[in-house]
Order: sequence, then structure tokens, then C-alpha cells
Amino acid sequence: MEVHFGSNNLLTLNVILAFMMFGVSLSLTGADFRRVLQRPDAPIVGLIAQFVLLPAATCLTTWFFEVDPQLALGMILVASCPGGSFSNIMTWLARANVAVSVSMTAVSSLVAMFMTPFNFALYGYINPHTRNILTEIQLDSMEILMLVALVLGLPLVVGMLVGKAFPAFARAAQKPMRVVTLLVLLLFVGVAFGNNMDVFLATADRIVGLVVLQNLLALGLGAFAAGLTGLPRNDRRAITMEVGIQNSGLGLAILFTFFPDASEMILIAAFWGVWHLVTGLLLAFWWGRQSDAVQEEGAPCKDAS
Repeated sequence: MEVHFGSNNLLTLNVILAFMMFGVSLSLTGADFRRVLQRPDAPIVGLIAQFVLLPAATCLTTWFFEVDPQLALGMILVASCPGGSFSNIMTWLARANVAVSVSMTAVSSLVAMFMTPFNFALYGYINPHTRNILTEIQLDSMEILMLVALVLGLPLVVGMLVGKAFPAFARAAQKPMRVVTLLVLLLFVGVAFGNNMDVFLATADRIVGLVVLQNLLALGLGAFAAGLTGLPRNDRRAITMEVGIQNSGLGLAILFTFFPDASEMILIAAFWGVWHLVTGLLLAFWWGRQSDAVQEEGAPCKDAS
């Protein structure tokens, strides 16, 4: 089975990712990074869950259940990606700590330039079922690092510079850019599914279940790690969102660039791009309703337990 995808579409995907990161970083300032240094507890917990617990748990789970090698490697790649940029929006909708979410997005996007190719290569090799695929393709981690730097690192720096130089533009453009890029990304994923519906239907019984379970694993690990620290409720919710919403668009860019024939890996990442938005919105709506109910009852908004 082969996924149909052209070089023009690959360029479009990379541009979408870059604009998404640019839009998020318009609101970032040096203070967001200083906040991590001043109060590093929540971001550190989130980053450990994001780049240590989730990739390791995904590797062990796919190994234990002997998941098909290509599907397993796709899951490992998604787990190796940083948190998705829409986690900030979900955190805001959930009435959780947006500052923690933004700080984690900024730091994880920088850390991902090194950790995404490292984790993908490491856990793809540790799992004996996926090791042969990595050996056959002769993975070049440096090339993946360069791609991640171009679609995450460079737009982040440019966005921060533009936001500092033109604050009025940054405030006015940030929300429309996020909405437009979300719609374009969903359209892009929809077209990818439409062009490869035969492949998806042939593997849907496995892909849907694996993505749903991995997304629950990501949300659970985020909530578990944050819960162990005794952080305030809104910090815990921000961390849960950040770990549970992966930058699967980056995973797609890596796959279409380095694994263009890996149809099952591509569809794993593509379905992630839809499913984590569904669970994120549902969770944000639920938590937001809880916060509204607390405010209506006159109770304090912040709950340290």
C-alpha cells in the first residue's frame, strides 16, 4: 500500500507548521523563558512526561503487545514530537494555567530540535520489532534535526521578534492565525485521508484503536506526573493538555520527507492530528464547565488540591 503525496503538498505542510509556530510565538517574550527559570517545577514535570515518560511508555507498550512494526514506529514518532501548538488554546478554553502551557510550548519546541530525532532513533531501535525498519532506511538524525529547526525553531524566533517589534499587530493577528491554520491543517489532513481512503479503510481497525489508546496514555501520563508533584489544579491541567496534544503535524512532515512510502506510519500521524483535537476540546469543555460552576457557587477559582 502506498500513500499518494506530492512534493508541493509536502511544502504546503511545512509552511502550515511554520505559520502555526509563528502564530503561537507572537505572544511569547523573554519573560516566558525567565518564568521557567524562576518557577521551573511545572514546565520541568511537563517536559519529563513529554520527552521521557511518553516515548518510553509507547516503546514498551508497542513491544509488549507486538504491534505491527510500521504502526509501532509511527506511534513512537508521534510520542517523540513536542506538544501541539493548539494545547495553548485548549488550556485557555479549560480555564487552566495558560502561562504554564505557553512556557512549555516554547521550551519544548526548542528542546524538540534535539529530543525528537534522538527519541525516535533510540526507541525505534530499542523495540526489536521496529529496529529493522530503522536499519533499512539508515535514519539520519541530523537531517531530521534540521527539518525540526526549520519548521519549529526558526518560526519561533521570528515570531518572537515580530511580536516584540509590532505588539499591536501581534495582538490582532494571533487569534485569526490560529483559527486559519487549524482549519487549513484539518483540510490538509482531510485531503490526505481522501486521497488514501483505501489504505485507511484497510487498516482502520488497527489505526483507530491504537491512536485512541496512545492518546489516553499521553493524557494519563501528563495527569499522573503532574499529580505526583502536588502542583495547583490549573497547572496540572495545563501539563495534561500539553502532553496529551502532540505536534502530529511535525510527525507528518518528518514522515513525508524521510518515509514517503510508510503508509501506515503516515496514517497513524494523520489520525492523531484529528483525534487529539477531539479529546482536547472535550476535556477543555468539561474542565471549563467545572471552573464556571465553581465561580457561580462563589468558591475560589484556584484549587491547590
